[in-house]
Amino acid sequence: MLKSYHMYVNGNWIEASSGERFDSLDPYTQQPWASIPQASDDDVNQAIAAARRAFKAGWGRLPGMQRAKLMLKLADIVERDHVALSRIETMDNGKVIRETAAQVRFAARQLRYFAGYADKLRGAVVPLDSPEVFDFTMREPYGVVGLITAWNSPIALLSNKLPAALAAGNCVVLKPSEHASASTLEFCRMVEEAGFPPGVINVVTGDDRVGKAVSSAQGFDKISFTGSPAAGREVAAAAARNLIPCILELGGKSPNIVFEDADLPRAIVGALAGIFAAGGQTCIAGSRLLVQRGVYDKVVAELTRRAQGIVMGDPSDPATEMGTMANQPQFDRIMQSIERARDSGARLITGGGRPTAPHLKHGLFIEPTIFADVSNDMEIAQHEIFGPILAVIPFETEEQAVEIANNTSYGLAAGVWTQDLSRAMRMIYAMNSGVVWVNTYRMVASQAPFGGRKSSGFGRERGEEGLAEFTTPKNVMIDFSNEARDPFSAKT
Repeated sequence: MLKSYHMYVNGNWIEASSGERFDSLDPYTQQPWASIPQASDDDVNQAIAAARRAFKAGWGRLPGMQRAKLMLKLADIVERDHVALSRIETMDNGKVIRETAAQVRFAARQLRYFAGYADKLRGAVVPLDSPEVFDFTMREPYGVVGLITAWNSPIALLSNKLPAALAAGNCVVLKPSEHASASTLEFCRMVEEAGFPPGVINVVTGDDRVGKAVSSAQGFDKISFTGSPAAGREVAAAAARNLIPCILELGGKSPNIVFEDADLPRAIVGALAGIFAAGGQTCIAGSRLLVQRGVYDKVVAELTRRAQGIVMGDPSDPATEMGTMANQPQFDRIMQSIERARDSGARLITGGGRPTAPHLKHGLFIEPTIFADVSNDMEIAQHEIFGPILAVIPFETEEQAVEIANNTSYGLAAGVWTQDLSRAMRMIYAMNSGVVWVNTYRMVASQAPFGGRKSSGFGRERGEEGLAEFTTPKNVMIDFSNEARDPFSAKT
C-alpha cells in the first residue's frame, strides 16, 4: 500500500486543489512506494500568501533569540529521528543510507549553526564627510523566499538554504523535486512538532509545472535554486521578469588534480570518493581526474582495482557502498553518455554498463566506470554527466594542469593533491572555481561558504556569506545639525 503524503501550507496538511497525484518509485526495487500531491498554480499562490501573512504577523520582527529557540528545537528533533528520515530519503532516491544518515545529521548541525546567528544580525556605523550626520546600516530579511531543491540530496540541499533563511527572519515556500519529495514532507512533520508558527515554512510538491509557477510567481522577494544550469537559466529568467534576485547553485565538472609528489594512497581515496560517493550524483563530483604523467599508470591501475571492489546493493543496507541512480530519466542519460564517450575514443578501463549480479537486476544500478586517456575537449570532459563516470586526463606540467582544469564552462570546485606548499598556493590562486580543496575532497562545513562561478551559478550557501544572501541592507542617515539645509534658499 502506498504511503500517501500531503502538502504542508499555513500549518495544515492539505491535498492539491487539482486532486492530482503521482507515485514516487523506489529506484532499488522500481516499485511505487509513496503518493505525492501535484500542486496547482493556486496551491503555490496559497503557500506564498500564507508565508506573507506569517511574515507580516511578526516572524521577521521576532527577537532573534526566539527564532533561534525554535530552530534549536527543530535541530534536536531532526537529530533524534535522523535514522527514520534518512531511510525515507534513501528509499526515495537510492542514495546509500550511510550517506543520507550523515546528511540528515549535518542538517541538524546547520540548524544549530545558523540559530547562533539569529540574534547577531548586525549592521555597521559608516563615517561620512559631514560630522553632523550619523550614518549606519542594518540587515533586514527579504520577506518571503522560494527555495527549490534537487533530487540528489533533498535534506542536505534544504539545509543549505532553510536555516539561513529562517535565522535572517524570512518565511519560506519549499519546492522539492518531484523525484524525491517525501523526505522534505517528513521534515515538515518535525517543523510542526517544533512549534513554528503557521506559514513560516510551507511545502508545495509537483513536477516542472510547479517549479515554473514558483520561479515566475510575483509574491516572492528572493529565490534560491539548486539544479542544472539549463533549469537555472529558466529560473533566473522567470525571476528577472519580476525583478526578483536569485541564488543559483548549479552544476559542475570539477577537476581533481593529482601531482607526482602527492601522497598517492590518500589521493586515490580522494579520487574514488570524489566521483563514486553518491554514485557521482553530486554537483561537486570530481568527475575529471587530472593525473601527472609520472604517476599516471600507477594511479589508473589502483583506481581500477578499487573501483571494481565497490559494493553495490540495497541502499538501505549499511554495508552497501554505492547505490542506484535516482530515477529512470537520469539512468538513461548516464548510459547514453557512456556510449558517446566510447564513440569519441575515450578508453574504457572498467565498468560501462549495468552490473550482472542477480540481486542488482531490478535496480537502477550502473557500474563504477572509468575512462582513461581522455582529452579535455571530449564531451565526457566538458559536460556534467551526474553519474559514476570518471574521466582520467593526463598532464605534464603545472601550467598544463591549470589550463585543462579551468577550460570548462563550469567553476564550482577543484581538488589539488600535492605535498609542495608553494605549488598548492599557486594552484589555489589559479583555480577559477568557488571552492578549492587541498589534499582532501568533498569536505563540507557549516562555517565554510559554498558556491560557484560561470555556469555553476552565483551566490553562496553556508557560512556568514550564506546568511548574508538572505538579508538585505538598509542604510539610515540621521542629521543632528539642526540646520534646515534648504536647497532653494539663496546663499550669501
